[in-house]
Amino acid sequence: MSLPELIEIVPLEKPVRAEITVPGSKSITNRALILAALAEGEVTLEGALWSEDTQIMVECLQELGFMVDVKPDPAEICNRTITVYGKGGVVPPGGTEQQPMELFVGNAGTTARFLAAFVCLGKGVYRLHGVPRMHERPQAALFKALRELGYRVRAEHRNDKLPARIEGGSGSDEGRAASGMARSCTVSIEESSQFASALLLCAKTGGWQVKVVGESAEESPYVAMTSKMIEVFPHRGGKFQIEPDASSGSYFWAAGTEKFTEWTFDEREGEEVVYSIPQITIRNWPDSNWQIDAKFREWMVRFAFESICCGHYTSDFLEKKIGSDWRENAVAAEKENWERIATSRQNELGDSIMTAIVLAPFAILPATFTDLGRLRVQETERVVALRTELTKCGAKVVEEGDTLTVYPSKLHGAEIETYNDHRMAMCFAILGLKVPGIKIRNPSCVKKTFPNFFQKLAAPPPGGLGAIIKDAESGRVLKQEELFAE
Repeated sequence: MSLPELIEIVPLEKPVRAEITVPGSKSITNRALILAALAEGEVTLEGALWSEDTQIMVECLQELGFMVDVKPDPAEICNRTITVYGKGGVVPPGGTEQQPMELFVGNAGTTARFLAAFVCLGKGVYRLHGVPRMHERPQAALFKALRELGYRVRAEHRNDKLPARIEGGSGSDEGRAASGMARSCTVSIEESSQFASALLLCAKTGGWQVKVVGESAEESPYVAMTSKMIEVFPHRGGKFQIEPDASSGSYFWAAGTEKFTEWTFDEREGEEVVYSIPQITIRNWPDSNWQIDAKFREWMVRFAFESICCGHYTSDFLEKKIGSDWRENAVAAEKENWERIATSRQNELGDSIMTAIVLAPFAILPATFTDLGRLRVQETERVVALRTELTKCGAKVVEEGDTLTVYPSKLHGAEIETYNDHRMAMCFAILGLKVPGIKIRNPSCVKKTFPNFFQKLAAPPPGGLGAIIKDAESGRVLKQEELFAE
């Protein structure tokens, strides 16, 4: 049994006390798989995410000739214990120019970028290709850096994107000596930090010196994650624990947020603290600071505080000042010269900024979300997708450059197009827990990173939220076994 093409989320009737487990981090799992393949001896990855993106990485490693053992994880059905038998930096050879080794990367950006650098450590020709959307996503900066190192990378189209043929070994010491090429390269992360991570994961084995440039090159959270993982990883064999995915956790923190328009207090040492997050917690929430989205809960508290306290605005104040329809009268609210609350995709939140954007209509003050350029080149054009679908729900959203401004708005139900983007489906499903009539098209796209997401929403507390999810066509309430995305 599988998810219907269109589902409806029924809003929760009351706050829920729950302790949710979420699957392992996709970003950490795919980095760990590359490092494990390069290790000397076997490495066991515990708590590894088992979803479309990570399965594709495992399948590619197996296609290359690595032995990978996958076992169930009793604590979380979408995790696995994965043992990779490393070859000490040796990558099995590819094919020939006439018959290259084919590696299908789907729409997994980490797999596509990490493998592009990884196969350079082998010999022979490898051809990387994916779904049509992956062929539209950026690769040029990574390909440029690999060519600087002396490797032959030939994209099949002029735009320097996938499909591409990569010749391993062409950047070897002998090849460099013959061509005069250096061991160093410069890579820009303006379009994706994954370009730098791909090179850094393989740099020690390849003898590469990698200089990272571009927007916030020194501060990029995902590049920092890669560097920290390389430092602590068991390169000579052993065990490595994958922490829960913070981006996935953001949906449940958001589900627990009632409104940013009401005062609740937590008295600590005589001080009143705005606290608008009811009792939904995420088990084993990461504290390593590797994942930027681990800051999401902190963001919610700050956002609530700034929206209510710093502006000294309450719902009653606004009704007296602007009228009872103040949420429907964003233009009047704008004339009040309210200070906007700003959040940056560059250095404050990662993918969870999408969750933040969907929450923003519930605030009192307008909110701006800046530096969103990278969202445009991910699974879909996410900036346009967020603006379009939130507008369908009654929100006032203004797009200016790579910034979205979201105004306090009265929301209503709508049929949400997900654009085959897992994060669009999950963000708007959380909106459906608050707003009646939200219907999600193609909900199965969550299989990319969180196949049992809808099961978590519907499972009874404390392990789930107890939400009712219906087949939108028939109105029939879906059972747990029907909510797994495959």
